[in-house]
Amino acid sequence: MLLSTLTPKVLQLCISTILSILSTVWFWTRGACRRKVDPLPDNSPQDPNATTPTSVNYHFTRKCNYKCGFCFHTAKTSFVLPLEEAKRGLQLLKDAGMEKINFSGGEPFLHDKGDFLGKLVQFCKVDLQLPSVSIVSNGSMIREGWFQKYGNYLDILAVSCDSFDEETNQLIGRAQGRKSHIENLYKIRGWCQQYKVAFKINSVINTFNVHEDMTEQINQLNPVRWKVFQCLLIDGENAGEAALREAERFVIEEQQFQEFLDRHRGVPCLVPESNEKMRNSYLILDEYMRFLDCREGRKDPSRSILDVGVKEAILFSGFDEKMFLKRGGKYVWSKADMKLDW
Repeated sequence: MLLSTLTPKVLQLCISTILSILSTVWFWTRGACRRKVDPLPDNSPQDPNATTPTSVNYHFTRKCNYKCGFCFHTAKTSFVLPLEEAKRGLQLLKDAGMEKINFSGGEPFLHDKGDFLGKLVQFCKVDLQLPSVSIVSNGSMIREGWFQKYGNYLDILAVSCDSFDEETNQLIGRAQGRKSHIENLYKIRGWCQQYKVAFKINSVINTFNVHEDMTEQINQLNPVRWKVFQCLLIDGENAGEAALREAERFVIEEQQFQEFLDRHRGVPCLVPESNEKMRNSYLILDEYMRFLDCREGRKDPSRSILDVGVKEAILFSGFDEKMFLKRGGKYVWSKADMKLDW
């Protein structure tokens, strides 16, 4: 049929149809493939049994300057999300009910000399207004200038320290060259006091430090919490053929772990976590913002929350909310509520 024989109304309808088809093709070739479209809002009634991501651990980088032999989140990739994409994911988590975010790695201060991390911390406290923003670090890359710029936005800084004997830290791999990990720990403790950031210590108990008595040093440093973990094996990370670490030689028995806890029962800030408590009681996001399911002793990723949203991805997280509460996962985690003597 020639265009000249069409009535104006029919011609207008044809043109409208063609433009609609072209618009759809443009969307899928220019928009969806670039992953810039947020998941559609879910207007369905809330499922009372749905998991709320109250506390999330975001391991945005796997790169690290230490070589801890038992590390269970190793440098299998150097990928880090662009800043705006990471912020978009954090906004999705806040909208889904997140109250606390913990940034970890790898070593989170390594990327962009800590500035990337600082911008995320500031975004979560100022823009998202989260009650608690925290970091876990080995402490080696932290500088006072970071506290001056971003310390006001940070609630808790946890520094990992497995021993107060330098040689033991060297054996574990919790070191870079011959620099003193312990001296750095005390220096950071002073900065936390000066810039009003709650100070926390994490220790992994293993064959090299299980007989150590850390009571005096922990009491002297006086952290708000001392998290004591039993060394955990994760297939593909620190155990198995595809692993970058061989942590079998670091593993201790339940009885040995309990003896360590008994030795330190007088430390008031001690928070113990056995393998049973630890394995499934954390909501962990990897560098692609995928939840990691550790129920089978390995890390099975969900689809990214950036692609399918939080509600869909969290179904594949393997998260045990009852164990999360049992191990004391929810506590006074905002520095404004801690009433600390700065």
